[in-house]
Amino acid sequence: MHSRLLALPLVAGAAALALTGCATSPASSDSGDGKVRVVASTNVYGSIVQSIGGDHVDVTSILEDPSQDPHSFESSAKTQLAVSKADLLIENGGGYDDFMTTLSKAADDKVPTINVVQLSGLQKAGDTEFNEHVFYSYPTMVKLVADVSERLGKLDKADASTFQANAKTLTGKLQELESQTASVEKTVDGDKVAYTEPVPGYLFDAMGLDNVTPAAFSEAIEEGDDVPPAALNDTLKLFSSGEAKLLAYNEQTSSAETEQVEKAAKKAGIPVVGVTETLPKGEDYVSWQQANIDAVTAALQK
Repeated sequence: MHSRLLALPLVAGAAALALTGCATSPASSDSGDGKVRVVASTNVYGSIVQSIGGDHVDVTSILEDPSQDPHSFESSAKTQLAVSKADLLIENGGGYDDFMTTLSKAADDKVPTINVVQLSGLQKAGDTEFNEHVFYSYPTMVKLVADVSERLGKLDKADASTFQANAKTLTGKLQELESQTASVEKTVDGDKVAYTEPVPGYLFDAMGLDNVTPAAFSEAIEEGDDVPPAALNDTLKLFSSGEAKLLAYNEQTSSAETEQVEKAAKKAGIPVVGVTETLPKGEDYVSWQQANIDAVTAALQK
């Protein structure tokens, strides 16, 4: 599957970048404040970098407004300038945020880039139904933390030990999240659940939950296409019959069909758990995912 997040109309600011004379890989010591400049496609990855780099990094997260629909992103000259001056880029990959590639090319840049989907190893050759929302996969985030720590250490050798220590602390917190999902898996016994889009798919897998959402429904919603009537009816039946024990609803995108499904779940007394693709205000990655685990666990106990 490919998220609609990849929409990126290039603005006139792209032309301005050609005038900035940016180097292909600017050294962090050239930034003026000695900080390593990192640009992440979303604040999910920006949070990871900030936790590791602390005061030694300058992080720009392109998508960070929780009220923004991540599927309708438009670039700006400011965003493009940040990319042109970055020491490191972090993109989700998997077709989720192709705007990062577009921005990099617009800046005529060759900044080192971490592609998290590639790093995850979750996408297999010929996998046409791949779930690109790998930021809900805690083992993938552990890999990302290690990679970011190593790269920051190379860009700023003087503070490498600080990055390593912060990475160790963050890894411990991620492993605690993994431990919690493993505990849930022992108690749910394959409970059936549904979602409007496969955003929390990896979290559901880690908890041992059985997603029963008709693929034709979630795929159509994710791609912004019309939902086939049969798929919509099958999805509504999940709640009228009580087959699904909860509905995960992507709070950042909605349509007439998703709202209809949400109403059906509530009418049947099925818990609806809101999920997002970017961090809510005031949250870091760990607190955000802890809230997701808590919400799903509480819903399953109703």
